[in-house]
Amino acid sequence: MSLATVYSRAQVGINAPQVTIEVHLSNGLPSLSIVGLADVEVKESKDRVRAALINSHFDFPARRITINLAPADLPKEGSRFDLPIAIGILAASGQIPLDKINKFEFIGELALSGELREIRGVLPAAVQCRDQKRKLVLPQHNADEATLVSKLEIVPCSHLLEVCAKLNGQQDFIPHNLAHAATNEKNPGLHDSVIDDLSDVVGQRHAKRAIEIAAAGGHNLILLGPPGTGKTMLATRLPGILPSMTEDEALESAAIQSISAQGFKLINWKKRVFRAPHHTASGVALVGGGSHPQPGEISLAHNGVLFLDELPEFDRRVLEVLREPLESGRIVISRATRQAEFPARFQLIAAMNPCPCGYLSHPNGRCHCSADQVQRYRSRISGPLLDRIDMHIEVPPVPLKDIQASATTEESSHMVRERVVKAHHRQLQRNKHANAQMNTQDIKRFCQLDKSAAALLEQAVTRLGLSARSHNRILKVARTIADLNDEENISNAHISEAIGYRRLDRGFTSF
Repeated sequence: MSLATVYSRAQVGINAPQVTIEVHLSNGLPSLSIVGLADVEVKESKDRVRAALINSHFDFPARRITINLAPADLPKEGSRFDLPIAIGILAASGQIPLDKINKFEFIGELALSGELREIRGVLPAAVQCRDQKRKLVLPQHNADEATLVSKLEIVPCSHLLEVCAKLNGQQDFIPHNLAHAATNEKNPGLHDSVIDDLSDVVGQRHAKRAIEIAAAGGHNLILLGPPGTGKTMLATRLPGILPSMTEDEALESAAIQSISAQGFKLINWKKRVFRAPHHTASGVALVGGGSHPQPGEISLAHNGVLFLDELPEFDRRVLEVLREPLESGRIVISRATRQAEFPARFQLIAAMNPCPCGYLSHPNGRCHCSADQVQRYRSRISGPLLDRIDMHIEVPPVPLKDIQASATTEESSHMVRERVVKAHHRQLQRNKHANAQMNTQDIKRFCQLDKSAAALLEQAVTRLGLSARSHNRILKVARTIADLNDEENISNAHISEAIGYRRLDRGFTSF
């Protein structure tokens, strides 16, 4: 009897737990059985593996083959186990040495010819393989993606014969570590070539100031105004002024994209994600889900921007699912047989019209919406959700003379980003994260007010009937304004400006 043990990785949410593949050959009628909570795709691998071994001129053992995928209570799905199963059969039958495979983890799909095909979800597997200090054998097409994980030695191969030749010592192991360096040189980030520049937006000084504050502190923002005033333009310019992603942030974002249906593209490395789902999106599309939980829009926007245009047109039940991840920065998807957790620390930017027709208080006087219609329209967005949005900004119509004037005086995204990066750096030095992520203890420590500023904030909270959450969010925004002004203490001016960004807390009167 022969027994071989091979290591691989499953995919559960954004995690890649280790799977130990045990291959046992015994006497009896020739058969191949796979046990260990294998899904249909995994069970189908027996036919792909058999054909790949035969077409690669290996001997397929005419014995009773039992393959156990441990742990047995962990669901296994996908075609990623083809390669480790094939390696296990070859090792158990003595066609490759048993003593070498313990230093490796194997992952990849096999074609009937023995060629290795790329798979999804390589990055999470690569990260955890590095933590176990093993080498990762994977398809050649996944090599560049895996090299984004530093201090990991990968062995990219294009065919099963190549894998076995390296394990048998017939070919040398050549480290594949050039793609990461090349990526950092050729694509250091979005900001070196900003396509949508903030200088394209004419006027809207107040809104631009709010966008700058939101970028500096990671604050959520809602833009209110008639059609055509530049709300969408402002939102799409936000990624161009955000601080650069750290290595860990970029790896987290890339890992989520890697396990998603769209996959990860190397050209997007270290670029802030901008997701803009249509208002017909369902709750599952927004937060993720399915029988095999997949990340939704809020997770795909992790460490980036989630833009919801025409906010009141979204189904109210869909919007309500945003409340928890806006606070916690993560989403837990529970199903009857499994549970998956995805990170979802995104920056929410929303846009909406002031009334159903969109022209409330517009100079052209086209709006004929009643106060009751306006109330019903805005009530599609619940109070608890609005309470979690730090800033509510009016984007009024731009006068024709400003549109026709030259835009050479408008600040570019590069100029604004310099101030944003400087303020963000102050936050990291002080509290290790953006101001929007401060907890109650951080607020008490870093957002202390003098008597005058405290009295002003108390008066605003009392008159507007604000909640304790709104009170804290005003303090966070004021802290960011002070950081942008390069000031250590929060003053009356900072509190006053932060209160001015709570437009929807003043009721539903016309603009």
